[in-house]
Amino acid sequence: MVGRNRQRSRSREIYFEHITIGNAVKVSAIDAASGTEVSIAGPRNAGKKELERIALQKLMRAMSRRNGR
Repeated sequence: MVGRNRQRSRSREIYFEHITIGNAVKVSAIDAASGTEVSIAGPRNAGKKELERIALQKLMRAMSRRNGR
């Protein structure tokens, strides 16, 4: 099962993709402006918003490292 949605975070457009694989869910977070993408995996029964929050934190860390901050 694949699910997609988008949200704005600090004036950035972020896309989330959810892919269910057995008892796990892979969540990818993509920054629309830069194309930067990260993925996390979590249990299938975890809350969607919680997985998105974790993926968003990982994306923000990756982008700050990329920009030398």
